[in-house]
Amino acid sequence: MRATWRGLPAKQHEAGWEPGLVVPGSDGSPLLTDHYFPRTQGDFPTLLVRSPYGRGLPWSPQYGLLFAEQGFHVLLQSCRGTGGSGGVFDLWRNEAADGLATVSWLREQPWFNGTLGTVGPSYLGYVQEALASDPPPELKAMVVQVGLHDPYALFYADGVLRLENTLTVAVGMQYQHQGMAPFLRATLRLRRRLRHVTTEQPLRGAYVSALGDKPPWLEEVLTHPDAEDAYWHGASLVQSRESRESRESRESRESRESAERLRVPTALITGWYEALADQTLEQHDRLRQAGCETTLLVGPWTHTSALQRGWPQVFAESLAWLRAHLCADPSGLRPTAVRVHVGGDTSWRDLDHWPPVTAATPWYPLTGGHLTHHAPTDSAPVAALRYDPADPTPSLGGPTLSGTAGPRDNRALEARDDVLTFTGPPLTEPLDILGPVSARLAISTDTGYADVFTRLCDVDPQGRSVNLCDGFRRLRTAEGASSAQITVPMSSTAHRFPAGHRIRWQISGGAHPRYTRNPGTGESPLDATTWMPVHLTLHADSALVLPTGSEPT
Repeated sequence: MRATWRGLPAKQHEAGWEPGLVVPGSDGSPLLTDHYFPRTQGDFPTLLVRSPYGRGLPWSPQYGLLFAEQGFHVLLQSCRGTGGSGGVFDLWRNEAADGLATVSWLREQPWFNGTLGTVGPSYLGYVQEALASDPPPELKAMVVQVGLHDPYALFYADGVLRLENTLTVAVGMQYQHQGMAPFLRATLRLRRRLRHVTTEQPLRGAYVSALGDKPPWLEEVLTHPDAEDAYWHGASLVQSRESRESRESRESRESRESAERLRVPTALITGWYEALADQTLEQHDRLRQAGCETTLLVGPWTHTSALQRGWPQVFAESLAWLRAHLCADPSGLRPTAVRVHVGGDTSWRDLDHWPPVTAATPWYPLTGGHLTHHAPTDSAPVAALRYDPADPTPSLGGPTLSGTAGPRDNRALEARDDVLTFTGPPLTEPLDILGPVSARLAISTDTGYADVFTRLCDVDPQGRSVNLCDGFRRLRTAEGASSAQITVPMSSTAHRFPAGHRIRWQISGGAHPRYTRNPGTGESPLDATTWMPVHLTLHADSALVLPTGSEPT
């Protein structure tokens, strides 16, 4: 690891290992737990790392060994129903109670000094948020790395299944806790069969040939696409707290919030091409507005590269936060609350808050594929496309969980007839984009059944078009209507368009298999067996809205 990740801090202690401890869960289920510790006399704080992905690679070295060497006890625990722990795994329903049960067990350990922190990525971030929904008094700090607080948003976008992400999550949940060999075999099997599985008719149940199994929780996820369905009640930790708060008086809400979740100092880490970045940015905004001590680091990473290529910086950030709040050593903290990587010039920028204050600058489409910041005088059609679900527009790169995530050259995609592009003139000076990007779309269709995928790209002088951020919405027109005006959030970015580069707005009727394809008939995408092409027409009163500091030149 030290040869691979240059820049890791030198170890301060030799580490010991106590594997296979049995910790009783909230219902008595045995939760298998490994204990890593410094082989040095003295009191050390404890880190709780709860995972459904097993306790072997990469968790044992990255979280057990490395943090123990820096002066922490580390409990690496397999969640209920995974990694040899008893009970049945059920996505989110047991994490808060099992976390509290583990803290109760901790209190009985002679080496526990009463100071607790949590750390971990992805679902390991969700279990931290679950514990913090009713935090024990010992919990003094959290580090949520590329994590989530809303499982529904992991699987669905505007009610449409995030198909490729769902299959990737299923492989991880089903096989990673069994060990690296079964996990790698399952990952390769999914990669080989992805096209076949995602184009089956009907789609429902086709995943079994790729997963080799039928996880009960996955069937539940696929059966409940509506965020308001009772199945999802309590899944989003933010929503469940807010709905509970709505039944309370303002005074009791503020009192409870200050005494509960919003008192736990939280470091948040994500990447611009990270599949859960929007959840991280939403969480940061909520904590900041509530006055909770929080910090944000956003790198040029995907979900996996943050823990690989970005690990030295992610580890340093995590270690500094934990030392500051568990060891009373703030010397490693950076001076500002926010640090973001700015693409285009590959620099880092320190900010007092995110997003910074910017102007919302609209760019408008013109016939001929041009893009201008001069407002239109009418709402005439400017371009049209035909989306055929039998030959769906493919997805390319972006914020996904797969190995193909991240920035990609979009030229081959943009050459398709079912992709519209609108490109601005070469910039005469650099243009910075920092903050949330969105699109206002005035669209008409011939059937009323359609999706819209919209993307911001940077086009260099050689014509290479690289994706920065994107968004997806399902059109929901009134019965009998064929037109709609919608706003599509396109996530956030921090990017400098150098002089000579051009801004490009890309629009299509889908991105498959990132999202399930719209059959064009009003049927469920999971059950449809027939397809109907749809024609989409974009009108001039549409706009790509960019957060800039000034008018472009």
